[in-house]
Amino acid sequence: MDLSTRYLGLSLPNPLVAAASPLSRTVDGVRRLAEAGVGAVVLYSLFEEQLLREAERNAALTEHGSQSYAESLSYFPEETVEDHGPRRYLSLLERAAQAVAVPVIGSLNGVTPGGWAGYARSMQDAGAAAIELNIYYLPGDPHISGRDVEQRHLDVLGRVEDVVTVPVAVKVSPQFSSIGEMALRLDEAGADGLVLFNRFLQPDIDPETLTVVPGVSLSTSAETRLPQTWIALLRGRVRADLAATTGVEDATDVIKYLLAGADVVQSASALLRHGPEYAAVLLDGVREWMRRKGYRSVGEFRGMLAGPPGADGTGRGRGDYVSALREADHRAYGIP
Repeated sequence: MDLSTRYLGLSLPNPLVAAASPLSRTVDGVRRLAEAGVGAVVLYSLFEEQLLREAERNAALTEHGSQSYAESLSYFPEETVEDHGPRRYLSLLERAAQAVAVPVIGSLNGVTPGGWAGYARSMQDAGAAAIELNIYYLPGDPHISGRDVEQRHLDVLGRVEDVVTVPVAVKVSPQFSSIGEMALRLDEAGADGLVLFNRFLQPDIDPETLTVVPGVSLSTSAETRLPQTWIALLRGRVRADLAATTGVEDATDVIKYLLAGADVVQSASALLRHGPEYAAVLLDGVREWMRRKGYRSVGEFRGMLAGPPGADGTGRGRGDYVSALREADHRAYGIP
């Protein structure tokens, strides 16, 4: 079975990509993922706040040093092993890229179009085959307009595109009022890939301690339907490659995303639950399904269930909605 795939201009042995997660915080973790068979690894995210904190620290040290002796201007403290800061990130990226044969993709997580975006060039120089831009922005101020939110994404993408030559993918939120138009605007602005979707990690409330409790929950298969829908609608309508993420638990979820039109399928939760070696189980399941269906390559069925490029996506979505409700009524109440 030929699972070879192209994503962001990169040749991958298969369409399963390890999404950014704690599993890629070490070279050994990246190596385990590659040995399990993933087609590429997205390194864990480096956050805008980390870069800004380092810049402030360096500026303070420079100012302090200028008041003492010149040699101190070139001195900055080394990061500890526990510090997952920018310098350690670049070191990890460089060593990971050299340790595995599959592409290693750097991940930047930010929200403002500031100078931190220039760090993408450092990632490229350290060996990143591409950059995944994770713009995690929850506009809590009700006075911020939807257009302002959209423009911020385009501005951040533009800053990164200005400093790198490697491909750039944008991890997109499902919260836009018109996801399709935003996808088109990002595509026209130069995004080489769109990763659907980012997950907003909402905090919970503990009524006993009367506190807000932060938390991260792993995704489940039930969450694949929204990304599936939009990948099927965007397939053939944008130049950018499409990466599916969220909800991959077994091989069936991977297959569904590919049928919808995903170029690659990212997984983090399943690999965190079952270990990096679970990637081999997912890929074996895809191969077995292909064997049963008579497919020799992923290209033979990718996008088979995507919406035709000239079709009315709005009408299709409305039709699916009505059909789903009728099916639910039929199952629950026997209503034809």
